[in-house]
Amino acid sequence: MYNFEYQNPVKIIFGKGEIQKVGENIPAGSKILLTYGGGSIFKNGVYEQVKAAIKGFEVVEFGGIEPNPHYETLMKAVEVVKQENITFLLSVGGGSVLDGTKFIAAATCFQKGDPWLILSMKAPVVEAIPIGAVLTLPATGSEMNGNSVVTRVETTEKLSFASQKVMPLFSILDPEVIFSLPEKQVANGIVDAFVHVIEQYLTFPVNSPIQDRFAESILMTLVEEGPKVLANRTDYEAAANFMWSATMALNGLIGVGVPQDWTSHMIGHELTAYHGIDHARTLAIVLPGVMHIKRELKKDKLLQLGERVWGINDGNAEERIDMTIQKTIDFFESVGLPTKLPDYGVSTDTIDKICDRFKKRRFKIGEKADIGPDAIRLILEDRL
Repeated sequence: MYNFEYQNPVKIIFGKGEIQKVGENIPAGSKILLTYGGGSIFKNGVYEQVKAAIKGFEVVEFGGIEPNPHYETLMKAVEVVKQENITFLLSVGGGSVLDGTKFIAAATCFQKGDPWLILSMKAPVVEAIPIGAVLTLPATGSEMNGNSVVTRVETTEKLSFASQKVMPLFSILDPEVIFSLPEKQVANGIVDAFVHVIEQYLTFPVNSPIQDRFAESILMTLVEEGPKVLANRTDYEAAANFMWSATMALNGLIGVGVPQDWTSHMIGHELTAYHGIDHARTLAIVLPGVMHIKRELKKDKLLQLGERVWGINDGNAEERIDMTIQKTIDFFESVGLPTKLPDYGVSTDTIDKICDRFKKRRFKIGEKADIGPDAIRLILEDRL
């Protein structure tokens, strides 16, 4: 196991009815920018709960943050923050709203040119406006980490940044918000969380049994509880287990001291940038290709995944790896996510564009930093 430092300062407030505690966790005297997405919070009662909880604070609202939040939209929010002298950001929505809010928090305080540099050049975030979150869609784990992904429509780029400075002061997780979610969003959330775990688990062994067992427990819980949520949206216990799994998948705990991959995410971001495909669905497409093309490097962990999560014990090593990949595909498709590029109308032209983009960037991805344009082409062609 590698050396590591781990600190997670986010306060989690979990359970039914806990949205009422928003106000008591925001610093007194704060002027709040309330951020949200397309307006679902008005239909499910979350908006009213939040507004009641922050009564007494001065509040400005900013809605319309997109799935895969747009840089262009977020910069409009930055102007509002500056004009209104906002001192606290309250994200009410899913991971995209929170990712966007994190960028707003950092961009408002950025003093060294275009805030896009935070994403394009990994310019350090020295200061950020404090954030709180009310989560309405379990998926990204953004509620308990400092990660953010932003899309720039003008250049068809989707890039990420990470900083401790944008970790929420608190996040409120009420599983009852899942009751009103569309099936597509629940399915996306299940797969998104599953692949977050895989990116930190499916690499090569470094004798880290605690991290491995934690990761496997999250995967198994998603496999068991995810379909229950889809079958009965008002099953509170299943919703709670799903929601907590999505948070635990990317709060940093299972990733300490171990190699991490993130190839599926890096390639998947390009599919979203070019075609607008939902983030989780890009992961469902790409991951099986990564598993197949990198099967030799990942052999030990693929066999471990097959045995411990999918119960695969019969056959030789290659047969068991094939079955492990297929079981993963079957799971994604069982919750409603197609796993082939043609299912989304993606052709070889897009593969060419993605490979060209990685050539221009001149860096390689994966846990061994050995995946360049040629390997990316093989991974994507595997999904045709």
